[in-house]
Amino acid sequence: MASFIKLYPENPNPKEIAKVIKVLKDGGLIIYPTDTVYGLGCDITNTKALERIAKIKGIKLEKANFSFVCHDLSNLSDYVRQIDTATFKILKRALPGPYTFILPGNNNLPKEFKKKKTVGIRVPDNAITLEIVRQLGNPIVSTSIHDDDEVLEYSTDPELIFEKWQFLVDLIIDGGYGDNQPSTVIDLSEAEPEVIREGKGSLDIL
Repeated sequence: MASFIKLYPENPNPKEIAKVIKVLKDGGLIIYPTDTVYGLGCDITNTKALERIAKIKGIKLEKANFSFVCHDLSNLSDYVRQIDTATFKILKRALPGPYTFILPGNNNLPKEFKKKKTVGIRVPDNAITLEIVRQLGNPIVSTSIHDDDEVLEYSTDPELIFEKWQFLVDLIIDGGYGDNQPSTVIDLSEAEPEVIREGKGSLDIL
């Protein structure tokens, strides 16, 4: 059964963050708050954990469109081909924030994603998430958790999330109520930005 810990975005408790890092490094799955909906994530370097997430989502790992959640833009060059100044300016304006940017992948992608031409990059404006990724030392691979409810597409109440997910993951973070609006997805891999999904992030950044 999953651990359930409470963290406050204003001041995430270092001891609790350390527990989250240990779970991730041991190949565990976590559910955590972002600046949009709650996410399901694992360490990007752990193949077994990646396979578990793909299995939960009912998809083949190599076909999965997971986001890479980074602490800031310094991780970009690890996974993304060199981008032009205009693209970088959009990223600087928007991040941290409720956006997922699709960017051209480079040759350093983890082996599970080698065939992908693009990657989705996220830098959420949420202190809990950013602290986890900073201390982990590399991105976490993430996907939104959906609700079975026909009205609410995303689960927002951490206690209800725990009820539903406690036997599927290793740790669930209660970071307060989540949003039920996902990130805005913008494809910056081609010459012109293309809005794939309009979500919480405003399009004024373009």
